[in-house]
Amino acid sequence: MALFLVLVLVAVVLGIIGAAANGLGYLLAIGIVLFVADMVFFAVRLSRRARRRPVR
Repeated sequence: MALFLVLVLVAVVLGIIGAAANGLGYLLAIGIVLFVADMVFFAVRLSRRARRRPVR
């Protein structure tokens, strides 16, 4: 969970810097890609945990 939060924080910081600084749009793109990848990682991890084992 800590890795997820750190990656979200890094994505937000890169997005803010990329949007605010002139000519650093690539940082905004990297931040968006990192955020989307982090959400996919979290969804996969959550779906694995939610699977139920069959009752014996």
